[in-house]
Amino acid sequence: MNEFKAVLNEVRKVINGKDREIIITMLALLANGNILIEDIPGVGKTTMALAFSKALGLKYGRIQFTPDTLPSDITGFSSFSKESGKMQFNKGAIFCNLFLADELNRTSSRTQAALLEAMEERQVTVDGKSYPLEKPFSVIATQNPVGASGTQLLPDSQTDRFTVRISMGYPNFEAECQMLINRSNQNPLDNVKQVLTISELVAMQNKVKEVFVSEDIAKYIIMLVTATRQSNLISRGASPRASLSIKDMAKAAAFADGRDYVVPRDIQNIFVNTLSHRVILSGEATAKKISVSRVLNEILKTTRQPKI
Repeated sequence: MNEFKAVLNEVRKVINGKDREIIITMLALLANGNILIEDIPGVGKTTMALAFSKALGLKYGRIQFTPDTLPSDITGFSSFSKESGKMQFNKGAIFCNLFLADELNRTSSRTQAALLEAMEERQVTVDGKSYPLEKPFSVIATQNPVGASGTQLLPDSQTDRFTVRISMGYPNFEAECQMLINRSNQNPLDNVKQVLTISELVAMQNKVKEVFVSEDIAKYIIMLVTATRQSNLISRGASPRASLSIKDMAKAAAFADGRDYVVPRDIQNIFVNTLSHRVILSGEATAKKISVSRVLNEILKTTRQPKI
């Protein structure tokens, strides 16, 4: 897909050496999903979100979450208008196409919960009245590593609403050198050009929805998810919502590969990023210092895939 590659190339102007993370984020946007980026400060989480908003021509909203951030800062609030003599709704920052929730795990549980309806139903409800969000709409949330100063765990109901989780990680030697050179006399974000319109992105999302998923592929997804529920290394397996996310991401991967049908490779390529934040390791796995990705990759290896 030329359009897909064009967006990736624009984002690569500011993010060096992180091709997989860029691709997974783009696939999630094509699947109309939400992205959770977990990592230490300063590795480019916010910069990547800004680059995508510019390349895709998306209206961008951002909140830097702190302990005193209020739910109304996100959703908006109603106030009395002297001119009309009626209550008037004032939109919050979430009324955009791409909402960046920066350091989401630094704010209170009540404020975090203000995002739940928007992430799942693409609307917000204020004073008993629902307001639809703009299309397309996705959330890119960043969080500092669990246990970092001033952070608290996101509720499971919210974590499960993120389609994928990625981790930027430190850049390699060459990528960090290139970053220094690129930023010596200008901001690379200034060079990011819009290569898609909103209507073109929506059209691509609609084509992703039309990608065919056979019965054998559907069974393969359920077998993989069921394996997370039966593994002695996982104390809580993936939810049915996770199955839907795998299906949506696999369809986006197939579309990006120029196909209108899903094959097992599409599922395997997105499986770990789609499930790593949705499962909880058992005490045995934790004691042996076995990572989530290792457990999930083992499930991929041991689950029989269908012949296509």
